[in-house]
Amino acid sequence: MTRVFALTNHKGGVGKSTSATNIAFGMVGLLRRVGAPNNRVLLIDTDSQGHATLVTTGRNDFGTDDSLYSVLMADRQTAPQVLANAIVQSHWDFDLHVLPASALLEGAEREMMGVAGAPYRLADPLSKLAGHYAAIVIDTRPSFSLMTEMALVAATDALIPVEPRYLETVGLLSVLSKINDIREGWRRPELRVGGILVTKMDTRVRGHRHLLDELKNHNILGKMLCGVIPANEAVSYAHRDHQNVFSYDPKAPASKAYAQLVGTLMRRLVASVAT
Repeated sequence: MTRVFALTNHKGGVGKSTSATNIAFGMVGLLRRVGAPNNRVLLIDTDSQGHATLVTTGRNDFGTDDSLYSVLMADRQTAPQVLANAIVQSHWDFDLHVLPASALLEGAEREMMGVAGAPYRLADPLSKLAGHYAAIVIDTRPSFSLMTEMALVAATDALIPVEPRYLETVGLLSVLSKINDIREGWRRPELRVGGILVTKMDTRVRGHRHLLDELKNHNILGKMLCGVIPANEAVSYAHRDHQNVFSYDPKAPASKAYAQLVGTLMRRLVASVAT
């Protein structure tokens, strides 16, 4: 089964889009280096702001017929083909494909509120195409909206990016509770918490070090820590130039940290295939 990684947190500015795009690109590179038979990775942008779409495709003008919006508005029979037609190639790498977001997603969410089976509108058609990809990465909006719920229903692994200044355990536990509610409420037993990812970590800041130690020592959250991405100007500059951090500066601390994270996630992927 293709693993689907959804990056989610109801707080904004914690590095969801940056992490989603760099993880997806990093997976393509690692798959290629190890000689995997399938190097293709799909990045799905469910945020109407479309940051992940813009940096990976150079476009933010996707609309009614060529974006995630068109998939969600399609009927059940045609949705898989609509999804396949909407996928575009990233300008980062020919094996990184993108299902782009659209500003119309805001309206789509309102249209689907109260519609029976709405949370499955992404999962159902995606399940028909998932086998074409080695892995799928989903970027979500900074809220627990219907769109985020759809992303989690489609996912196998929820990754939670957090900034050190936001590392308060009550907030993280509420995110875990929401993921558990979706797993049980929508009967998605394969959905699990894939890990907590600390972003924008500055070891020079005492508060950052204190909060990271607090997370590591927490009896529940400490076991879920899967990576720490340092605060690094290369990330901001790469994002500004619509690049991934690996290509912008392969020696940057953030590049090395994302590479380590991707290695961790891919080992889990290989282990899940083996079992």
